[in-house]
Amino acid sequence: MMATPTANIERERLLKLAEEYRERGYEVSFHPNVEDLPDFLKSYRPDMIVRLGQESVVIAVKSRSSLNSSSTQYLRNLAQAVAENPGWRFELVMTNPEDAVYFPKAEGSLQEHEIEARLQVAKQLVAQQHLESAMLYSWSLVEATLRIVAEKEELSLTKLQPLYLVKQLATEGVISQSEYQLLMNALSLRNAIAHGFKTTQLTQNSVCELIEIAEQLLKSLHTGERAS
Repeated sequence: MMATPTANIERERLLKLAEEYRERGYEVSFHPNVEDLPDFLKSYRPDMIVRLGQESVVIAVKSRSSLNSSSTQYLRNLAQAVAENPGWRFELVMTNPEDAVYFPKAEGSLQEHEIEARLQVAKQLVAQQHLESAMLYSWSLVEATLRIVAEKEELSLTKLQPLYLVKQLATEGVISQSEYQLLMNALSLRNAIAHGFKTTQLTQNSVCELIEIAEQLLKSLHTGERAS
């Protein structure tokens, strides 16, 4: 049976993700067999699982066109199952080729002083316990900050998607392993919220840590110092 264009796009994205994780030292398992899955995942069929040390990541790659009520509920249940197990996290990657047209329409990325002012708004959202809004807003500020950092470091970026941006900065040693891990966790939370999924992992502390990373990155632009 011939694969659909959507299936081909998803598989291509999955292969690229596998290559990126392997470059970072992860053990990659494509469509693992049920006997190789932990008990809490045996009723699911993950696209890919990657492992490094004590960290295990369950990865699902989807296109907007492949999402329906059934697949959305499946992903919601999978994300919840993963969230309940320490050392595991769920990563939903949307192929969304149509999103590529967004960037040329933007009026320009936020500048340092604009980010700094908006971080204060993000802190107010946290204080008011609007955590989902705070996470989405804070992540947008972090993304803008990462682009500024990448430009200062004169990195050649072939795309601006956040997952690629974070991994490139980590690969080049611009951000530390601890920062990379925190950003990846935050990106998973951001994606869950942005795509209408519930998450029990969102806490006030997780948003505050994200805001702190943005502040540290902005500070490093002028001091040259990096947090460990």
